[in-house]
Amino acid sequence: MTSVASPDGTPNFHVIVPARYASTRLPGKPLRLIDGRAMILHVVDRARSAGAASVTVATDDERILQTVLEANLEEVGALLTSPDHPSGSDRVMEAAQALGLDDDALVINVQGDEPRIPASAIEAVARALAERPELGAATLAQPFANQAHAQDPNLVKVVRSVSGRALYFSRSVIPYLRDGPESAISVEGAPTPFLHHVGIYGFRLATLRRFVRLPVATLEAQESLEQLRLLANDMDLHVALAPEPVPAGVDTEADLTRIRSDAVPSTHG
Repeated sequence: MTSVASPDGTPNFHVIVPARYASTRLPGKPLRLIDGRAMILHVVDRARSAGAASVTVATDDERILQTVLEANLEEVGALLTSPDHPSGSDRVMEAAQALGLDDDALVINVQGDEPRIPASAIEAVARALAERPELGAATLAQPFANQAHAQDPNLVKVVRSVSGRALYFSRSVIPYLRDGPESAISVEGAPTPFLHHVGIYGFRLATLRRFVRLPVATLEAQESLEQLRLLANDMDLHVALAPEPVPAGVDTEADLTRIRSDAVPSTHG
């Protein structure tokens, strides 16, 4: 059995980064350069800084594989996975099996287009699982900066219980403010009552295995939100609040320009 905590009490977890070469809006996205280095290496940097026991890039492309391996970073590996996976979760599962991880191992899925994700966000997901042995899955959320952003269907909203259990995710505005914006009650002192879902997931491997074997749920297909498969099948998903703001990832050329203009010192070495 794999221990979920190291001797000093910090979570023992593995980060797997799914990285697909093809992208409709930004082809070759993982290899696009930021501060002179491939985007995928910036994501790896953040995962290493979070204290992961191992970091593995799971890709469908030899160019991404070689970029990661040639960087020769400590505790970082890369695997070629099937090009036919319908989602990043399926790619992560294949990689976890190839690594021989135990069913109780904590596996954090960090998307390959999140070059500025704070290390603290990755560690927070791992800690949420390590501190709650009954949980199989966890994710993050953060308050929207303003209510206008909550109207964007590309930004996913989540509502959660008092204990942090996810109640629902939607592209629509939730909760609905029956008495108008002036009736809004902010989230823990935040600017809006709306929580923005941050797309990072942590799983106990046994839960991830069950998840990827389930058929697509009706709600999942309707909202085009994979995480709704968990809720539709009575699988609890814990939603922790991000310990610091998590910047948006990279989906388009405009996003890449934004990231490049917001250059930060590299953490590699």
